[in-house]
Amino acid sequence: MRNFVNFQTDLLRTFVSVIDLGAFTKAGDALGRTQPAVSLQIRRLEELVGAPIIKQVGRALVLTGEGEILLSYAREILRLNDEAGSYFNRSKIAGVLRVGLPNDYAVAFLQGLITEYTRQHSDISLELHCGWSAEILDRLRSDELDLAVAMVNNEQSQYLSRSWIERPIWAAAENATFDPLLGIPLAAHPEGCAYRARMIQALDNAQIRWRVAYTGSGISGLQNAVINGLGVSALTHYTMLPGMRALDERDGFPPLAEIRVGLFYKHPRLSDAGIGLVNHVIARLDEAGVSPVAMNRVELVRQ
Repeated sequence: MRNFVNFQTDLLRTFVSVIDLGAFTKAGDALGRTQPAVSLQIRRLEELVGAPIIKQVGRALVLTGEGEILLSYAREILRLNDEAGSYFNRSKIAGVLRVGLPNDYAVAFLQGLITEYTRQHSDISLELHCGWSAEILDRLRSDELDLAVAMVNNEQSQYLSRSWIERPIWAAAENATFDPLLGIPLAAHPEGCAYRARMIQALDNAQIRWRVAYTGSGISGLQNAVINGLGVSALTHYTMLPGMRALDERDGFPPLAEIRVGLFYKHPRLSDAGIGLVNHVIARLDEAGVSPVAMNRVELVRQ
């Protein structure tokens, strides 16, 4: 008979709270426990894992390799546990949900997922905030948002629950033709956009001249610029529209570097409505065949 290790949810909740809130004292305040009690629970988890999961480097708390792996499992276990608890307690899904979406990604696709969920729960008041990924994550960190979708980089993966890879697509109007000698006209978001940076990097590396022919922060404006032949752009398969065609190396366009996109939230701060939305988004991503990728190392500054 196998000897199973039982990771108790209260231990995992304490662990995730320490990570998401950035300090043992803040985790204790959120959970109604003293700091020594929080430390004891972390030590208990380390006994179950058989290795340290958090280490202190100066004033910073840093996840160990085993801690990174445990964090990924802990988020999933708590997400499912809290979903089940909400169902069997018949908790009323209500309240305000503040969601941040990036300008430079498939906002329309994500908006569709979110509004589908809120239509199923009429007592939810939805607030959508669009901006650049760095701004969205700053607002989540400041508790101005409950949930965020943003571009992931190795330095900013705190609060990351699920991430996936997108390969941008060169998009142009169906009948558009371009003369590389005159420079490729680009339709792009303003500077700071990950897709804009990848277009420029790819063209520069291939020594292809380019110029920015259209700049706009909204995805619909970018799509219209492409369809009207003002320029080419980098889109995802979610944001390709009728009247567009994809370009590749056969058309003289170099491959675009992939982008990692993530779902971020602070589990201790999330309501039943928020947990429900997280589960809804993850289920729809799974249905669409979007495979998750592993989390990177997270560093947390003790506050």
